[in-house]
Amino acid sequence: MAIVQDSSLAAIPDDHERFLQSMRAIQGALIVSSSIQIILGYSQLWGIFSRFFSPLGMAPVVALLGFGLFERGFPVVGRCVEVGLPMLILFVVLSQYLKNVQIREIPILERFSLFICIALVWAYAQILTSGGAYNHSTEVTQINCRTDRANLISSAPWIKIPYPLQWGAPTFSAGQSFGMVSAVLVSLIESTASYSAAARLASATPPPAHILSRGIGWQGIGILLCGLFGTGTGSTVSVENVGLLGSTRIGSRRVIQICAGFMIFFSMLGKFGALFASIPFTIFAAVYCVLFGLVAAVGLSFLQFTNMNSMRNLFIVGVSIFLGLSVPEYFFRYSMAAQRGPAHTKAGWFNDYINTIFSSPPTVGLMVAVFLDNTLEVKDAGRDRGMPWWVPFRSFKGDSRNEEFYSLPFNLNRFFPPS
Repeated sequence: MAIVQDSSLAAIPDDHERFLQSMRAIQGALIVSSSIQIILGYSQLWGIFSRFFSPLGMAPVVALLGFGLFERGFPVVGRCVEVGLPMLILFVVLSQYLKNVQIREIPILERFSLFICIALVWAYAQILTSGGAYNHSTEVTQINCRTDRANLISSAPWIKIPYPLQWGAPTFSAGQSFGMVSAVLVSLIESTASYSAAARLASATPPPAHILSRGIGWQGIGILLCGLFGTGTGSTVSVENVGLLGSTRIGSRRVIQICAGFMIFFSMLGKFGALFASIPFTIFAAVYCVLFGLVAAVGLSFLQFTNMNSMRNLFIVGVSIFLGLSVPEYFFRYSMAAQRGPAHTKAGWFNDYINTIFSSPPTVGLMVAVFLDNTLEVKDAGRDRGMPWWVPFRSFKGDSRNEEFYSLPFNLNRFFPPS
C-alpha cells in the first residue's frame, strides 16, 4: 500500500500507466525483499535464532496468530448478518455436533463440512441477490452480501496465462524495497508461528530448527516467484488453512498438492476464478471465527508444557498477549484517524518499516515474549519454561518420527538433505 500511495507514482496522470508503474515497483520490491527470507532460511540463521524460543515464548506468538485476526471475524459477519450468521451456525453444527455421522465408515461431515456449508450458504446468498433483497440496501450492505458485485464474472477473460514480467521490467527503489522488507519479516514471524500450530494440529513433532529454516527459505523462493510473475503480493502461510487442518483432521500432503493444482488451473481460467471470487466475503468471515479461534487455542495449548503457577510465566504470557493486541490496535486507530501511521518522519522507508512491524500482533508478541523469556530470571527457569520437553526435538535426528513428518516429497531430500 505504501508503494501504491508513493508520491512519485500518484503524480502519474494516466491511470493505466500509473497501474503499470506501480506493479513494476511492487515487483522490484518483492524480488529484493525475497532475499531476506532466502538468506535467513538457507544460511540456517533463522534456525539458530529459533533456539531462543521456548514453549512459554511461543505460546503467546501462536495465540496472537489467531487472536490478532479478530477484526476479520464477527465484525465482518456483522456487515451481512443474514448470510454470515447462518454460515457460522451451520459450520459449527456440521463440523462439531454432527462430525461423527459416517457414510461407508467415512466421517463425511467432519471432512467436508466446510465445502458443504459454503455451497449451501452461497446458494442461499444467490437466491437473496436474485430475489432483489438488496436492491435498495446501502452500498456497504450490497458489497458484503451480493454475489454479483463488481461484475466479476462478466468482466473476467475465459483464459489468461500468467507469465514472468507481464507488467514489464521491474523497477527498483531502495526506500520501497526496505519497506517491503518489513512485510517480509512480519511474514517470516507469522509463518514460523503457523508451522508450530500446524505441527500441533497434525500431531507431528515440533519442527526442528533445520525444518523451520528450510520452510522460510522455500517461502523466500515463493516471494521471488511472486515478484517475477507480478502478483502484487508475496507468499506466506495461510492461517485459515492451519485452522482447517484442526477442523477436518486431514494432514495429508496429497491434499495440498491437489489443491495447488486446482489453484493453478483456475488462475488460468478467468471465468471460473471469478465465479469463486463472487462468494460473499462474509461467508469466509464466519468460517474465520472458528478457524482462527482454533489456531489461537493451539497457541494456548503450549502452556501445558510450562509451569503456570510461576508468577514469572504469568507475567510474560499476560504482558506479551496484551501488548500483542494493544500495540497493533493503537497503530490501526492512529492510522485510521490521521491517515498515516504513528511513525511519520521524513524517511519514508523508516515509517513503512515501523508502521508495518508494529501492526502485526504475532510480531509484537514475539518481540516481547522472547525478550522477556530470555532475560527475566532465566538461570533457574528452564523447567518452568518447558525446555525439557522442547529441547529433544531441536535436532532433526532427535526423534525418529521426524523423517516421516518432515522429509520432502518426490525424493527431493537427495538435493536438500536434512541437517
